[in-house]
Amino acid sequence: MDVEPKLGPSGSKLAYIPGAESLARIDPWWGLVALVVGLVIILVTVKADPFRDILLFVRDGIGVTAFITVTAFIFILVLGMIGGLGRLSRNVVIHGIATLYVEIVRGVPLLVQLIWWYFAFPIVIQGVGRWLNVSALAHYQANAIFTAIVGLTVCYGAYMSEIYRAGIQSVPKGQTEAARSLGMTPFQSLRHVILPQAVRMVLPPVGNEFIALLKDSCLVSVVAVADLTRRGREFMAVHFNPIEVWTMVALLYLVMTLFSARGVAWLEKKTRFER
Repeated sequence: MDVEPKLGPSGSKLAYIPGAESLARIDPWWGLVALVVGLVIILVTVKADPFRDILLFVRDGIGVTAFITVTAFIFILVLGMIGGLGRLSRNVVIHGIATLYVEIVRGVPLLVQLIWWYFAFPIVIQGVGRWLNVSALAHYQANAIFTAIVGLTVCYGAYMSEIYRAGIQSVPKGQTEAARSLGMTPFQSLRHVILPQAVRMVLPPVGNEFIALLKDSCLVSVVAVADLTRRGREFMAVHFNPIEVWTMVALLYLVMTLFSARGVAWLEKKTRFER
């Protein structure tokens, strides 16, 4: 016997169909964000000493961390796209170079790569400058923030290449055949048909990579970058209060990662489509 579904508050039966819920509802995980932010506010106001001093001391490090993460991620998206397309290329040379890059970079720890870019890369540039008799290169000095961005981009670009490759390969071949049957060139079918679908599919892992990058950015503190972690270490070295310092630093990282996670969830919701 058929049961007539009850009408919702708006008088619509559509709201009771599975999958037809409103996409505009508030993400419940924002409650966790509010909880962590509230905890930071309580520590800074109620337990002002030393948490307020810690926050004031490390606030410039928060800006450096955010700048390095966002800048590096923009370049990672570009490098990952190039690497992913290279991995799918039918040209043996391009495919070989892209594969070699991915395999080598993924086999070396990020910390070692950052140290190499900061300490070894300038020596290589100086040697090239002396060989070419170029004074600017012969006296090259590493910039901490620049080398940190380069190191993060090169490392995460290898992982992003594999994400793009998997996303492009997940698009059914019939999509390419349909595009070609409409008279599109291979580049046009890739640009207008394949990539838009692949980007939607890879959005969740790309968002996870951004969050991982935000956390791994703390490693740049070992190459003279005054990020959040380094500023926290400097404060602790003067005041000898590791519990308070690293609790506040951990909470600040948690706030940034939770905000990033909610942003990624919002993008996924906006770009969601049914198969």
